[in-house]
Amino acid sequence: MYEFIRGNVHQLSPTSLVLNTPNIGYLIHISLFTYSNLSESEETILYIHQIIRDDAHLLYGFSSVQEREIFRLLISVSGIGANTGRMILSALSPDETRAAIISDNVNVLKGIKGIGAKTAQRLIVDLRDKLAKTSDGGDFIGLSSNRNREESLSALATLGFSKSLAAKVLDKLISENPAIVVEDLIREALKRL
Repeated sequence: MYEFIRGNVHQLSPTSLVLNTPNIGYLIHISLFTYSNLSESEETILYIHQIIRDDAHLLYGFSSVQEREIFRLLISVSGIGANTGRMILSALSPDETRAAIISDNVNVLKGIKGIGAKTAQRLIVDLRDKLAKTSDGGDFIGLSSNRNREESLSALATLGFSKSLAAKVLDKLISENPAIVVEDLIREALKRL
């Protein structure tokens, strides 16, 4: 599974791009939100979600981890495929999508092409609690603390600690202080391991 791909934007359209890395050009499907954050010939990092089907291997790229996480939640809902998830994130920003689901705003979701009343209700029922847990005062805490957690977990695993034990300690530390930086997170985890 790809986490991210860094490269120069070779060809850019509102629905896809070719990301040029040394000797390889990746065709990556993108949302309009990601498109608005890119420009041609610019070096960028896209966070990747890969879908493997019998007839195709598809890459979906996002300009932020937050957008990718919301995409993954969207496609976990029955009846929402990758193209519909991308359509939702093209019509609404990740924050607007999250707000619409948490606030039970069926009309905003129904306004998106391909989303009817039943699908909008299903999105709300399936994702409201999951999205509400990821926020505190409207900010998506998963973005920075998730990155900090992954860096800290990697460092602790390199030092020889069990990943599962280290993950539990890190999760507890992050829940106690969501704004903790990587260095402090590792230092505190070492005290508790």
